[in-house]
Amino acid sequence: MSPELISIYALAVMFIIATLLPINMGILAFVGAFLIGTLVAGLGTKEIIAGFPTGLFLTLVGITYLFALAQNNGTIDWLVQLAVRAVKGHVAAIPWIMFFIAAVLTSVGAVSPAAVAIIAPIALGFAIQHKISPLLMGLMVIHGAQAGGFSPISIYGGITNGIVAKAGLPLSAVTTFAASFFVNFAVAALLFVLLGGRKLMSRRAVMAGVSDSIPDGVPAGSVGAMSNIRTIGQSTPQGGAQVYGDAEAESLREELELSMGNADSVMGKQVARESAFSKPYQMVTIAGLVLLAVLTLAFKLDIGFVAITIGLVLSLMSPNLQKRAIGQVSWPEIVLITGVSTYVGVLEAMGTIDFVGHSVAGMTSPLIAALLLCFIGAVVSAFASSTAVLGSLIPLAVPFLQADTGVGAIGFIAAMAVSSTIVDVSPFSTNGALVLANAQGVDRDQFFRRLMGYGALVTVVAPVVVWGLFVVL
Repeated sequence: MSPELISIYALAVMFIIATLLPINMGILAFVGAFLIGTLVAGLGTKEIIAGFPTGLFLTLVGITYLFALAQNNGTIDWLVQLAVRAVKGHVAAIPWIMFFIAAVLTSVGAVSPAAVAIIAPIALGFAIQHKISPLLMGLMVIHGAQAGGFSPISIYGGITNGIVAKAGLPLSAVTTFAASFFVNFAVAALLFVLLGGRKLMSRRAVMAGVSDSIPDGVPAGSVGAMSNIRTIGQSTPQGGAQVYGDAEAESLREELELSMGNADSVMGKQVARESAFSKPYQMVTIAGLVLLAVLTLAFKLDIGFVAITIGLVLSLMSPNLQKRAIGQVSWPEIVLITGVSTYVGVLEAMGTIDFVGHSVAGMTSPLIAALLLCFIGAVVSAFASSTAVLGSLIPLAVPFLQADTGVGAIGFIAAMAVSSTIVDVSPFSTNGALVLANAQGVDRDQFFRRLMGYGALVTVVAPVVVWGLFVVL
C-alpha cells in the first residue's frame, strides 16, 4: 500500500474514532501527524511541527477570548434583551430576532455551538410561551448561527480563508460569507412558511420584560435567567463525537456550567453582579467589536493580535473578569483545529494532497468530482466536526482546483463551505443536540425523529443545490 493511501486511511480512522468515542480529534490528529510523519513519510520532528498553524492558533485564542469577555460582562444578554423588546409584541418577529442574533454572534467570532447554546434556551422558552413551533424556533437559531459563520472575522471564515490564501487560490471572503448567509436565510424563510410562521403574523403578545418566566431585572441569558433552564449535560440523550469527544461540544462544558448557575465557584457572586449590569462597560465592549472589524477588514491588521489587545483593555477595566474569560477560551476547539491542520501539513509534505487532487482532477467530469467532494463534506460533517471537515477536505481539494478543470475556485469553496456546515441541524451534531435538549413541551422521541429527518433531507439536498448554484452556474 502506498504511503499516500495509508495517510488517507489514517485520517478516516480518526474521524471514526472521534465519532464513536469521547476523544478530541485534534489529539488524534497530533498523534497521527507524529506516527504517519515519522514512520511512513520519514519526516523529522521539525518538519512535522512546521505544519502547526501558529497564525491560526493566535486568531482562535484572540477571538474566543474576546467573545468570552463580551458574554461575561453582559453585553450579549443586553443585546438579546434589546432585540426582543424591539419586536413590541409581534410574535412572528421573534424567530427572526433569534436568527439574526445568532448570526451576529458567529459573525463576530463566536463558535457556532456556543452561539446556539446561548440563544437556543431563550428562543425555545419563547416558543413554548407564545405557542411557536419548537422545531421552527430551534432551526431558526441553528441556521442563524450558520448564516454568520463565514464572515471574515469568524472561526469558520478564518479557517477557510487561511487555507485558500495559503494555497494561492483566488480568494473572495465576502463571496463565501454571502453564500452561507443567503442560503441559510433562504432555508430559514422556507421553514418559516412551512412550519406555521404565517399564522404568527396576525398575533400579538404583551411582553413583560423579556420573559414572564424570568425575574424582573435579570437579563435574558444571564446567570439568573439561565439557571432555570436545564443544561445540555443533564438532558442530552446523544453520544458520539459531537456531544462528547468533539471539541465543538467540549468547549461548551465550562461555558454552560458558568452561565447556568455555577459561576460562583469561579469568580463569586460579587464579581458576577459587577460585570453583568455595567452599561458603560457593555458599550465599550460593543465599540471594541466594531473596532475589531474596522482594524482587520479596513487596515488589514492581524485579527488575533487585535482581538487579544481589545480583550486586554476590557480585562484591565474589570480584572477579575479576566480569570473567567481565560477559562472559557475554546481550548478543545483550538486543539482540534490546530491538530487537524498539523496533520494536513504532514499530508502536504508527503505528497498526499497532490495525490488526491490529481486523482479527483483525473475523473471524467470535473463537475461530478466537485459534487462528490461536496457530498463527502456534508455526510462527514453531519456526524463529525464541521471545523475538522473544513480543515481537512478543503486542502485535499486544492490540487483539483489548481488544475485546469474548469471549476472555479471561488464558487467551489463557497459550495464546500455551505454544504459542510448547513448539515449541523442534525441531532447528532452539537447544534442539533442543543436544540433537542432545550426543547420544551414536546414529545422528545417525536421531536428527535423530526429533527433527524430534516437533517437527513438537508444532507442529501443541500450539496446538490449549492453545487448547482455556485459551481455549475
